[in-house]
Amino acid sequence: MDEYSKINRSNAFAFITGKPLSLGGSQGRNRATALGAVITIEEATKRRNIDIKGSRVAIQGFGNAGSFIAKILHDMGAKIVAISESFKALHDPNGLDVDHLVELKEQHGRVTNLFDDAIPKEQLFEVDCDILVPAALSNQITEDNAHQIKAKIIAEAANGPTTPEATRILTERDVLIIPDVLASAGGVTVSYFEWVQNNQGYYWPEAEVNMKLRKKMVEAFNTIYDLAEDRKMDMRLAAYVLGIKRTAEASRFRGWA
Repeated sequence: MDEYSKINRSNAFAFITGKPLSLGGSQGRNRATALGAVITIEEATKRRNIDIKGSRVAIQGFGNAGSFIAKILHDMGAKIVAISESFKALHDPNGLDVDHLVELKEQHGRVTNLFDDAIPKEQLFEVDCDILVPAALSNQITEDNAHQIKAKIIAEAANGPTTPEATRILTERDVLIIPDVLASAGGVTVSYFEWVQNNQGYYWPEAEVNMKLRKKMVEAFNTIYDLAEDRKMDMRLAAYVLGIKRTAEASRFRGWA
C-alpha cells in the first residue's frame, strides 16, 4: 500500500486488503474465513436435518481458521470431538474442552504435543462424527481414506483438501461436500467489504460486517446447493458451473463471445 501510494501520490488504502484497523482494515476480517465456513455448515445442517446443537465435529488443523471454527461451533452447542495438528490429534467422543485448547494455543502455539493421550493425526478421518472440517493442507482426503470417513457433511475450510477421486467416492455415499471455493470464501468476501469501506471512507461495525457476510454466504450456499440438486451433481461442480455461467454471460454482454 505504501509503495503504491508513493507512485499514486496519494494514500491508496483500497489498493490492498487485510490491513490493520488503524490503516483502513475491516472489523471482523481476522475470523471471517472461519465465520463464513460456519455459516455454510449451518445451512448444510438445515438441508440434511442435523441439529447443529449437539452435533459432533472433527477439525483437521488448529490454525487460524480451524481454531476459530472450533470456537464458534463450540459456542453454538456443537461437540468438537477431535482436532489435529501437523503430527498428532486429540479425540474425545464426549467433546473436547475447546476454550482450554484455544488458551493453550495462545500460550504455546501448538496444543496436541502437550497431551500424553494424543493419537496419530491420520486417525482423525476415522473419528465418528457428523461434520468433518479439513482446515489444513491440500489433498488430505483421498481415495485411500475416503471410505473411512463417517461424517455426513464435509466443509472444506482448506484449499483443495479433497481429491477428485475422493469427491466421487464421498458423493456416491451421499456425503455433502461444501467445496473450498464456497466454504472458505468468507475471508475474501470481507476483504471485498474492506475495499468497499476504503473507497467509501466509511467503516462498518463488526456486527454489520458479520450481517453482510452472512447474507452473502447464505445466498451463495443456497444457489449452489439448489443447482447441484437440480442438475444431480456435487456442489463443487455446481459452483464451477455457476461461476463459468456468470463469466460467460458477462462476456456476451461485453461483446467478447
